[in-house]
Amino acid sequence: MAAIQNSPTGATFAVKVHPRAKKNAITGEVGDALKVSLTAPPADGKANEACIEFFAKLLNLPRSSVTIAAGQTSRNKVIRVAGLSDEEVRRRLNV
Repeated sequence: MAAIQNSPTGATFAVKVHPRAKKNAITGEVGDALKVSLTAPPADGKANEACIEFFAKLLNLPRSSVTIAAGQTSRNKVIRVAGLSDEEVRRRLNV
């Protein structure tokens, strides 16, 4: 099960991004991280923007509530979601 943790401003969780996929989707788990496929290429921060937009839409939040807390240049990232508890994030992601 993916580790979703409470933080002072909301919740954080790890993801492993697979860029240039056929569609945007959560495709499983790798260790304690969610495996996420994104159609965007990994160049010029496009995959980071696609990741933020994907989770904002999936969690029904404004884009400003979703940030990449760690891993800006890596496939392994930590996503921070402001304003939601770990339980609420888990419920909205169905994980």
